Amino acid sequence: MTAEPIHMAQRRDDGQDDGTGTGLATKTRTRTKQPTPYRVLMLNDDYTPMEFVVLCLQRFFRMNMEEATRVMLHVHQKGVGVCGIFSYEVAETKVGQVIDFARQNQHPLQCTLEKA
Repeated sequence: MTAEPIHMAQRRDDGQDDGTGTGLATKTRTRTKQPTPYRVLMLNDDYTPMEFVVLCLQRFFRMNMEEATRVMLHVHQKGVGVCGIFSYEVAETKVGQVIDFARQNQHPLQCTLEKA
């Protein structure tokens, strides 16, 4: 009488282990959720000099002169412009930095954020 070998791919229906100590290991992958993006917006006013707005865009949003000038003109003409899209914490920090810098330089420049 010969016993039929049990392979790892086979499963016994009686719920008992075959005694080999081997089994199928599964690993559940957890997906990390992407943070909600937020737009940082700069608002136009009639008092803040255009050069100061360009300086803020270069300093806090790492724009070159050409890009900062383009965004500044958009803000000037349309009343509001997007400075960048960031996670909430980064966007909140940048808004605070711009507002603090503007106040230190006695400008009423406003900056805000919204969900992208």
